[in-house]
Amino acid sequence: MLEIAILTIFPLAMLISASMDILTMTIPNKITLALVAGFFVLAPFVGLGWMDLAIHISLAFGLLLIGMFMFAMGWIGGGDAKLFAATGLWLGYSTQMFEYALYASLMGGVLTLAILKLRALPVIPWFMNFKWMLRLHDPDEGVPYGVALAASALLIYPHSIWITGIL
Repeated sequence: MLEIAILTIFPLAMLISASMDILTMTIPNKITLALVAGFFVLAPFVGLGWMDLAIHISLAFGLLLIGMFMFAMGWIGGGDAKLFAATGLWLGYSTQMFEYALYASLMGGVLTLAILKLRALPVIPWFMNFKWMLRLHDPDEGVPYGVALAASALLIYPHSIWITGIL
């Protein structure tokens, strides 16, 4: 049962986050809270002690502060900031966290350029049937950066202590 939880909670939350961000340009707090709760429920079962928990929590708090700054500057959305911090809670201080941040930056840049290119093109009539596609095409809207955050997290997760510890 533990293995199923480890293999589903984090990846499923990332997939839902990315989907919601594309469809609504928001990442619901429920998803971030589920990630945080899932971490605290599962952490003792993968051998994370009190010191490890403190390290993971301090990283998440630091990432939340960075995310809040980026949100205040208008660079990312509030949901993106919270998702970034929750992902840091799961990954902790490790090589994977740095790789995650690098991948998220690179994927976010590619995503932004792709959406800017899309927005430079005329609206395809078929887009008129879908509000979320019109929102993606709207130059006054942001970029669903949660997609890059989630994709990067899913690339890193198989190499994390969560997976390597159960295999």
